[in-house]
Amino acid sequence: MAPKWRELADRFAEQIRSGEIKPGAQLPQIRDLVAAGEGSKDTVHKAYKELEAQGLVTSSRGHGTVVRQQQPLKRLGIARYDKAKWRDGDEVAFIADRVASGRSYRRNEQTQTVSRVKASAAVAAAHGLPEGADVYARARVVKEGTQPTHTLTSYYRPEHVEGTRIVDPTPGPAGRGGGFRVLYDAGYEIDHMTEELFARVPTAEEAQLLQLALGEWVVELHRTTYTADGTVVEFAIELHAATRFAWSYDFKVPDSAKAEGESK
Repeated sequence: MAPKWRELADRFAEQIRSGEIKPGAQLPQIRDLVAAGEGSKDTVHKAYKELEAQGLVTSSRGHGTVVRQQQPLKRLGIARYDKAKWRDGDEVAFIADRVASGRSYRRNEQTQTVSRVKASAAVAAAHGLPEGADVYARARVVKEGTQPTHTLTSYYRPEHVEGTRIVDPTPGPAGRGGGFRVLYDAGYEIDHMTEELFARVPTAEEAQLLQLALGEWVVELHRTTYTADGTVVEFAIELHAATRFAWSYDFKVPDSAKAEGESK
């Protein structure tokens, strides 16, 4: 049998997800629920903390417990990298997500720090370099208004980006079309990628940077970007606040048996 705090949390969660309790609505004060026989102060507090951990509510002194206003951002899969967006226009990946979600954006909602660093084991392996080799790290924090949504650090070989806008520390995307357009103009047209996703508990520093609620997890994404001849031109590590994104993928289902038969 589920503990009482879990039953209470599940009931409120269902009411929030169904729309019975609207975004922006304030949940009852803890003392009022205690008086109504919903459990002890500790029981109600645990239930509210669970709702906060699920990303359904926010709690603050003076404002109580309030249902989140925003639905999660639609984090596009393949479509966010459409060449027409950044090669022919100015829609970098995080802006593509905002457009798909019907949300506003400003280019300066992306900060930037560029530095030359020693490659970690993961970065070195992705680029086929010895561990400790010099690479450029372009680190960004992306926000929606004042709230961070994710961090993104791209690692490049110096010979691919030296003297380009990618290593310019000016905040915001690296000029029109962002980093992929810079690589394209330098003769490195991106062709295909691999992405790996990992869910994990954030470090204390990551929780503070992303302004995460207690118990909220992160989704870490590793992206390796290649040219048509297999050259790795970017390895990126992204860290997303798990409750602030809904991951969306739209792709053609492969049929390897059919493809093999047609090649004979």
